Amino acid sequence: MIQPSLIKKQRLIMCALLILITITIVIGMGIGYSNLSYDRLIPTLLGQGTFKEEFVLFSIRLPQIIITLLAGMALALSGSILQGITRNDLADPGILGINSGAGVAITLYFLFFSINADSFVFVLPAVAFIGALITVGIIYGFSYRKHTGLQPTRLVLIGVGCSMGLSGLMVVLISSTERIKVDFIAKWLSGNIWGDDWPFILAILPWLLILIPFTLYKANSLNILGLSESTAIGLGISLERERIQLLLAAVALAASAVSVTGGIAFIGLMAPHIAKALVGVRNQLFIPIAILIGGWLLLFASMIGNHIVEPHGIPVGIMVALIGAPYFMYLLLKK
Repeated sequence: MIQPSLIKKQRLIMCALLILITITIVIGMGIGYSNLSYDRLIPTLLGQGTFKEEFVLFSIRLPQIIITLLAGMALALSGSILQGITRNDLADPGILGINSGAGVAITLYFLFFSINADSFVFVLPAVAFIGALITVGIIYGFSYRKHTGLQPTRLVLIGVGCSMGLSGLMVVLISSTERIKVDFIAKWLSGNIWGDDWPFILAILPWLLILIPFTLYKANSLNILGLSESTAIGLGISLERERIQLLLAAVALAASAVSVTGGIAFIGLMAPHIAKALVGVRNQLFIPIAILIGGWLLLFASMIGNHIVEPHGIPVGIMVALIGAPYFMYLLLKK
């Protein structure tokens, strides 16, 4: 049974995070290279702005803000699941090579298949999911031992190796292709939010609407999977079935996010850790907080990166890496 004081603390933290996200969104709507003053935000939102104001807000800033927020939430939830099923605090879809697997699939699709403009937005998450699924299957297979089960340390090491190998493969694939396609894939690799229109929101939102409730429903299974394998089996859980179901959910979340944001790592590493430090390791408590923290972290990194260097800014993937890489090294040394 969860203590009422912890539930109350969780709700207070979630309210504080929602306020913080709202403030960040408002700040993000008002800053940029096209002028839109804060006193014009509410009239523009209510349909009383000029054509330029409505174009800047509804066609440029709001879609990108919402996509960034949703992608951060998806990556944070994916990382939370991966850390639970692997019993490894260093697990993250970027570090384990899931993002790179999705990236290779998207690269192959972009280079060698005809692209239909009408279905492109909705096909990308499916393509990314297939690539990520194949990658995680290979990593899982090499990390699993028949008598001892999944080896968490081995999983991270193999995942890092696969990630580097797949990143190298992407470089080889684009080395002899035409300039326009190279520019797109280079933008994807750097983690630049390129899916910045309303259809991309429709492409990522259903995954979150389905998989957030599913993960919360499976929170107790994640708690049990965090114990030793013998304990989990003794409690009557179907270890491999639960692990595979949750792994598929983590892969789908990561693939849907990176298909519209590019290769962004460390959000799935940092958000769960911060959430656990706030409310403990029970998945029912920290997962909702991790989702909000992940959304805010990516949103904040995007806002800072877009305006720290003019005129084009720094890709959000690089901004997140500047924060996340030292944090990863700290965790690696600590654990």
